[in-house]
Amino acid sequence: MTWRQGFVERKTKETAIKLAVVLAEAGFLEGSSGIEFLDHMLELMTKHSGLQVQLEVSGDLGVDFHHTVEDIGLCLGKAFREALGDKKGITRYSSVALPMDETLVLCAVDLSGRPGFYALISFPTEKIGKFDSQLVKVFWQAFVQEAKITLHLQQLAGENSHHLAEAVFKGVGRALQEAIQQKGDSIPSSKGVL
Repeated sequence: MTWRQGFVERKTKETAIKLAVVLAEAGFLEGSSGIEFLDHMLELMTKHSGLQVQLEVSGDLGVDFHHTVEDIGLCLGKAFREALGDKKGITRYSSVALPMDETLVLCAVDLSGRPGFYALISFPTEKIGKFDSQLVKVFWQAFVQEAKITLHLQQLAGENSHHLAEAVFKGVGRALQEAIQQKGDSIPSSKGVL
């Protein structure tokens, strides 16, 4: 697989982020968001996707986790899109039904060049530890917006918020891992462009 990479630096009054991503075969997270639960989810996603992510973040965590979570999603999405380049030879589509104990989540991606986020996930609790459950959707909405991909998430089973979040991050990771695989040298679209 060709080593492809992207880098984003974003600074606002709420956050300062530097994020680099490499589309590789062995994934890992280096650095921290400052939010332990999000770091846990990102470690799972990188492990299962093959994305190598380096992250430096300063956020207004004393106010809320929202700005930091959303801005990391935006940065990761933009760096991911940059790393895909012209998308020649990618598999493009992938879906996985990922089990996590009692939980089962369907994740489907299309690296289409068109942002679309569709999530039928219902967290039974408002919080996962100190983390707002709704921020799982906020993160992926932001990622999709900048990555310019279509992502469908559907909860098929699940009663535990932590397990649901894990299944989402692992499932999206597995789907991305397959979708970014290079199978040739042509663009996988009848339009000739993605």
